[in-house]
Amino acid sequence: MSTRLRAVVAVLTLAGFYVAALVVIAGLGGLTVVAFTSGVNVVAGKLGFLTIAAMVGVVVAMWKVARARPAPPSGPLLLRADAPELWAMVDEAAALAGTRAPDEIRLAPDVNAGVQEDARLLGLVGGTRRMVLGVPLLQGLTVAQLRSVLAHELGHYSHDDTRLSVVVHRGRQVIGATLGQLSGSLPGWLLRQYGKLYLLVSAATSRRQELAADALSVAAVGRATAQSTLREVEVVDAAWNFYLGAYVSTGWDVGLAPTSEAFFGGFPQLLAARGDELRAVRQAPLSAEAGRWDSHPPTAERVVAMDRLADVPHTPDDRPAYVLVPQIAVLAAHLADEVLAVEDRRRLPWDELIPPAIAAEQQRRADAVHRTAARLAGVPRATLGTVLDLVAQGRSDDLALELGLDLEPPTGAPGEVTAHPLAEALHPVLTAALVNGGAARWRLEWAGPATLRGREGDELDVEPWAALAAHRGGVDQVRAWLAGLGVDPGAVGQVHERATAHGASVVAGLANVNVDGAQHDVVVLDRGLVLVPCPKQTDGGKGRIIGILQSAPVHVLARTHRYVAYEDVRAATVRRVSPVQATIELHDGTRVELKEKWSGEYLTKESQSVLVGHLHSLTPVHHVGAGEG
Repeated sequence: MSTRLRAVVAVLTLAGFYVAALVVIAGLGGLTVVAFTSGVNVVAGKLGFLTIAAMVGVVVAMWKVARARPAPPSGPLLLRADAPELWAMVDEAAALAGTRAPDEIRLAPDVNAGVQEDARLLGLVGGTRRMVLGVPLLQGLTVAQLRSVLAHELGHYSHDDTRLSVVVHRGRQVIGATLGQLSGSLPGWLLRQYGKLYLLVSAATSRRQELAADALSVAAVGRATAQSTLREVEVVDAAWNFYLGAYVSTGWDVGLAPTSEAFFGGFPQLLAARGDELRAVRQAPLSAEAGRWDSHPPTAERVVAMDRLADVPHTPDDRPAYVLVPQIAVLAAHLADEVLAVEDRRRLPWDELIPPAIAAEQQRRADAVHRTAARLAGVPRATLGTVLDLVAQGRSDDLALELGLDLEPPTGAPGEVTAHPLAEALHPVLTAALVNGGAARWRLEWAGPATLRGREGDELDVEPWAALAAHRGGVDQVRAWLAGLGVDPGAVGQVHERATAHGASVVAGLANVNVDGAQHDVVVLDRGLVLVPCPKQTDGGKGRIIGILQSAPVHVLARTHRYVAYEDVRAATVRRVSPVQATIELHDGTRVELKEKWSGEYLTKESQSVLVGHLHSLTPVHHVGAGEG
């Protein structure tokens, strides 16, 4: 089937959706007339309402999509004079694909490359053509691999092939908007079935397009480079996601952010330092799983398809792709300023950001232990000395149970010091004490996690000392070790009075839960519950929770609204699982009553069971035979 014929089929398939909509509306209208003439006025009224709602939904959806305009272009613009070698490569790829070169090239902040066009008439009439290239992609690929990517993206425009993809994309927008307008109604359910058919057809068409575009990659750089590029893009994408999670977000919740230059500037350092790990990712088996809704074939299938294509001689250019953009460091810094919502965060270079960021996270974890120790010891605030005193008194198990740790009977040989569950919790307590006592400092490492370094720069291994600190017989040795490092256990300890939601993750959400007699939306975190007052109406509860989560980070939500941290809970009693009815008792004697409505909505379908599971886990279980060892 030719590309133009495919475009016609796509348009006709889209038109078929509205034919189906008209049939549904006409059918409802006919049933309304029949009911009315038969004297069944109540039924006629309901059918008439459905008919009008369906008509309005279709018209509003079409109006929204017709008025929709693409977002204005963003990202630094690369003029031909700024990157002549890159533009020359783009021109060559466009000539190979038999299409015109893009009018613009802009840098993007993610592992992405693509070509967009401001098309009209559902994509059948072309307009301004823009190419976007992700900075991380330029940092992770070679020049030869970038040439492969360019050929692939422009290959979608070979012989006007892009017309079909734009039509398919616009068709998905139209159908999605229509189904959104008719959500929850009988017409919406009927049209959803056609929508699924359209998505299946369009996904299959998109997969064929990808294979056709891959053929242009092989023609541009040869089979071996084209195949290596497919894998390398996935590797770079995985590395970038890891970089964002392990480095960029490390200080985000505690008010720290990388400088404009550092945001993208650290990624090449990570790629260089983690060569062995990335090599293992490259050598892992390719994914061969294919979903019927996927718009791209699995990578393994694409590689096999390339094996069937004629190879072309090609000498790979192994220079890093970013050399094609001489001022990439400056442009990337401008891009970072454009896309990062830094707000009032303090901006630091990496070697200055990581130490306080890690220290803040360790202190947060240590404070949870300190607050629990203070409660057991009957003091307002705890120090490291308080914690060690409790252990020396033989109360390791008490402290572990209050922290929610699961105690198991020791299994070591007689006389052998076995690992106590409390040891892991004491690790951040000791590291925070060393940092606050001036005996150690965290150091940035690109090849692995940050390391704790002593005054002379030597790496400190705290794990064996944490294991000793969890046992009564090891406390004196730990105190001597701290004294040798110049750290006074009575001078370092708890910093924050109350638990916060910094670093917490959202795991569930329940709308319209009666909390102590008032309606609330309950956002379930892995560290506590955020209780947000809400209206009594249950309609739109899921959307309301999504809006809450989009309005601010979870630690801000927990500070703004009532926050029940799990560490503050003494016990929880679940009286009914569905709908949930439970009582939460806090250490200060406060009780929180939860009563879920039958008609409440969920953030995810597992939200109810997730909440119940968390509540069940909040009452400590005392194991018979548990001992300190």
